[in-house]
Amino acid sequence: MIATTEDGRSLEVSVRHEVLRIEPWGEGSLRVRAGRHRILDDVPGALLPAKPSAASAEASGRSGRVVNGGLTAIVEIADTDTGIDAQLRFVRTDTGEELLSEQRAHFWWPGARLFMPSRNGYGRLEQRFSAYDGERLYGLGQHTHGRLDQKGLVLDLVQRNAEVSVPFLLSSRGYGFLWNSPAVGRVELAENGTRWVADDARQLDYWITTGDGPRQILGHYADATGHAPMLPEWAAGFWQSKLRYRTQEELLAVAREYHERGLPLSVIVADFFHWTHLGDWKFDPAEWPDPAGLVRSLSELGVKLMVSVWPSVSPLSENYRELHEQGLLVAAESGVPAHAPWKDKGFGVEMPVAFYDATNPEARRFVWNKVKENYYDLGVRAWWLDGDEPEIQPGHPHNLGFHAGPGAEVFNLYPQANAQTFHDGIRAEGDDEVVLLSRSAWAGSQRFGAALWSGDVGATWESLRAQVRAGLNVALAGIPWWTTDIGGFHGGDPASPGYRELMVRWFSYGVFCPLFRLHGFRDPRPAFGPEMTGGPNEVWSFGAPAYEAITASLRLRERLRPYLMEQMRVAHEQGIPPMRPVFVDFPADAAAWDVDDQFLLGPDLLVAPVLEPGVTARRVYLPAGASWTDAVTGTRHEGGTRVEAPAPAERIPVFLRDGVELPIRD
Repeated sequence: MIATTEDGRSLEVSVRHEVLRIEPWGEGSLRVRAGRHRILDDVPGALLPAKPSAASAEASGRSGRVVNGGLTAIVEIADTDTGIDAQLRFVRTDTGEELLSEQRAHFWWPGARLFMPSRNGYGRLEQRFSAYDGERLYGLGQHTHGRLDQKGLVLDLVQRNAEVSVPFLLSSRGYGFLWNSPAVGRVELAENGTRWVADDARQLDYWITTGDGPRQILGHYADATGHAPMLPEWAAGFWQSKLRYRTQEELLAVAREYHERGLPLSVIVADFFHWTHLGDWKFDPAEWPDPAGLVRSLSELGVKLMVSVWPSVSPLSENYRELHEQGLLVAAESGVPAHAPWKDKGFGVEMPVAFYDATNPEARRFVWNKVKENYYDLGVRAWWLDGDEPEIQPGHPHNLGFHAGPGAEVFNLYPQANAQTFHDGIRAEGDDEVVLLSRSAWAGSQRFGAALWSGDVGATWESLRAQVRAGLNVALAGIPWWTTDIGGFHGGDPASPGYRELMVRWFSYGVFCPLFRLHGFRDPRPAFGPEMTGGPNEVWSFGAPAYEAITASLRLRERLRPYLMEQMRVAHEQGIPPMRPVFVDFPADAAAWDVDDQFLLGPDLLVAPVLEPGVTARRVYLPAGASWTDAVTGTRHEGGTRVEAPAPAERIPVFLRDGVELPIRD
């Protein structure tokens, strides 16, 4: 019932109708799959082919083990009240310390794994693990709950605006875990156990790793799911956006004003409704008569044009019929293939729209060919992949049908596949600069050049506090390029003193994010539709005092760009995100694991955002194992202490590690 494979590196366990395979998958890492009758190799997942590692497997009677570097899996066939059952646990190879163990749901039935059949080989799948006192769990993508440590939470495994499911977690016990399934479901991180659930799928699949601290674990995860490309230098600068610049002239005028004011600007955005119809994937010539000329004019100013490209397709689009007839749209299990309402140009009311099927290679080629003809060949090189959860309404992923499989089994894969459309197309042009600002992501999205932003979040202090934790969990889920809508998306009155204070503090935080981007739907806000534009949202829109503080942030970002690019190189080569929780670099400091309102940018900058109004100082924890110098005042402190740091209106506390010098001050 337990046997080693021919190469002597893996185990296969057969218990009644269940087959369990445990195999090495990269350094210090193992992949586990469980299926009914057989292991399937055509189930979508995030893992790349495994890199070679020195692993060995052995089996004897009713037990076996797989050893791969620092990680060992031990499987045993145990007697239960309802027959035999395979039980699995993972330990450190050198010490035998338990990292994670499966947990039976009940002494009678079910065991640690559950398959509840639905139809044709599909069913509800569950995988249970033990809980441990004091364990902290991080990562899992981006969520709006405002927590860094996610122990005790229940999280839906589904893509939504501002809720991004990347099912990789990092444990304070010293392991990383990937639920290698894009199925819709949930994870329960309870005090009495952890349970992963897929609503309807064919096979259990997960990956586990360990290493010498969080940095090595994150490196193993990047090796397993893909490293981010090297960020182009231009992308490290400031990006200007508002809800919508309606015309070519309006957008160019804003870029020219930045230039005339002597302000740094790297990217400016042509947002949605710049097109003729949704799904035409081209500029409306009535509003954008010479996009190639616009690109040239912006280039003379040192600015890239970023264009918003949605995956939605209106029935009014010139591409709809061909996509529909060739089977390149996302299907419906029942009903017509229309999955969201939209108010398209030339049509006064909302109409149902479809989505191209990004999991279909032919659909990816079709869309890229349109994008190439209508954008890339005109000089556009920066891409905003908005609404790519996909943004279905109502949220009925179980009714969708994809080339890759039923919606219930593969829905969460969509944003990764959409990024692949652009990545593969750009690379086919011989271009190695891929920057994709995406509203959603899944495990492995980073290898396609996908940068994530936190979606349509509120313009409030509560929202700002949540962004800090959300960004750090994104980093721990393997997405190193991340940003927010500075100032929040929904609302914000540029004339309000309270909002101006929030905007200044958000800018001060945004300086230290991997990407630095202003965007939002400011007051006054008209109703949704092709005519909408939103209130002013340029750096000079918030009054003179705010302008002075914001422009100081712009100049600080410019001074930090060389350091930031060094950290982007580390992210590219080693899989260590530039922005990360304090404990990643100081895992031996127990207090560092509780710090959730500060972060490191690279190894040498400790950043403490101001997250409350009316604050002129804040408490900062300086992790043990280094000395820390206030980057502005020059005051030096030993690590392992808490200090009251000055936080005047124009800046937030920033500390430098062990005497490192960086140009924080003018």
